[in-house]
This record gives sequence, structure tokens and C-alpha cells, in this order.
Amino acid sequence: MFEEAPVVVAANRDEAMNRPSEPPSAVEGDPAFVAPRDTEAGGTWVGYNERGVFVGVTNRWIDVEGGGERSRGQLVRDALRSESAADARETVESALETDTYDAFNLVVADAAEAYLFEWDGSLETTRLTPGVHVVVNVGADGAYFEPEGRPDVGAQQAANAQRVREALEPRAESPEAWRDRAKSVLRDHDYGVCIHDPDGRFGTRSSSLITLWADNGADYAFAPGPPCETAYEPVESQV
Repeated sequence: MFEEAPVVVAANRDEAMNRPSEPPSAVEGDPAFVAPRDTEAGGTWVGYNERGVFVGVTNRWIDVEGGGERSRGQLVRDALRSESAADARETVESALETDTYDAFNLVVADAAEAYLFEWDGSLETTRLTPGVHVVVNVGADGAYFEPEGRPDVGAQQAANAQRVREALEPRAESPEAWRDRAKSVLRDHDYGVCIHDPDGRFGTRSSSLITLWADNGADYAFAPGPPCETAYEPVESQV
């Protein structure tokens, strides 16, 4: 969509309220990467590296027999050590041959290519074309499934995702302008993507806005709480 910014990401994280995490920071290595940290399992759910590779994951609402031996967040960290999205694809495919994971949707992207990996005990890999892509627990980009035991919740999430996708269709605008529109959607309860559990057990815990520029620069703004009531601040340590 944007020649000057090949990858622009806007993502909320929904999680149990008592699951501890740390805000984004730079992690040394080759390549170095920037990501928040799930302190319970040691992984992450979103981040980018100094080679311009983005990686993000969502849970997928389906049971995998024998899954969960290894944290999905650890797989994200592994992929963030990749030199390119193509290398990250090899990392993901190899990991699924040696370890077991609960179901997930995982996206990797750089300036050259982008992939969606859908794992539910078998792997489906889709090369994403340039444009807006919306990934949620029940699928992506209009291809949604009905989760067993909660079909109504799944249908509502699919409808919300479709409205988000329509709201964020590209216009003749800058990457910054699109990201501002995305930020407004992430904050807007009418789209159903900023979640507040009346019981206080589960909800939107944080939000990330990541721009990877064609000149290898990056911008990462992070809200350490639900974006409807928490300001985004620039991540100080970037690569």
C-alpha cells in the first residue's frame, strides 16, 4: 500500500488480566529485535527486527490434540531472529515438525513478502498480497470458521473483523494517516476490538502500532493498557 512503508501494523492484545507481561524493549542478538515479553512463558506476541521483519501471532479458537508443549510466543521470538520473511517461513515450518503448539494464526512480513500461517494440527500457509489484512481468532480476511462451543461469539468476532477491514481500506493517504485511522478503530468499542470483561478476568491488555519504513527505519508506539483509555507512547529502545 505504501512504497515508503512496506509494513504497517495495528494490533490489540487480549489476554487474561492476571497474566504478567513487560513492555516492548530491544533484545540483543543477530538480528536484534524489539518486542514486549510474556513473563509467564517467556515469549512474545508481536515485534519486529533490525532486518525489517515483522512477526505477530493470535490464538486460534480450535483445540489441537497434543498441542501446547511449547509456547506460541516462543515461536514468535524464534521467527524474530530471521533475516527475512522467507527465512521466517522456514523457521515456522521447521518448528512445527519438531515441537507441538496450540492453534495459532501467525503473520510474518517484510518489504519483499508476507505470509499467514494457520495452524490447527495441520498447517495452511498463505502468501499475502499487498493491502489490508485483518487477522482474528476465527480466521482472516473473510475466511472464518465457527469455533466449537461458542458459535455466537465466533460469528460476532468475524463480523467485527469484516467491519474493521472495511473501515481500514486504503485511501490516497500517508502511512501516518492510515495508522491514525487504525488507532481510532482499535479504540472504538463499536468495532468490538477493545474488550472489557465485566468480571475483570479478561480483556484488552495493550496495543501496538508498528511502522517499518523502506529505508530500514522503524516506529513503534505502545499503549500498556486498553487503547480506549491508555495513551500510545513511543518505545524508547528501538533497532
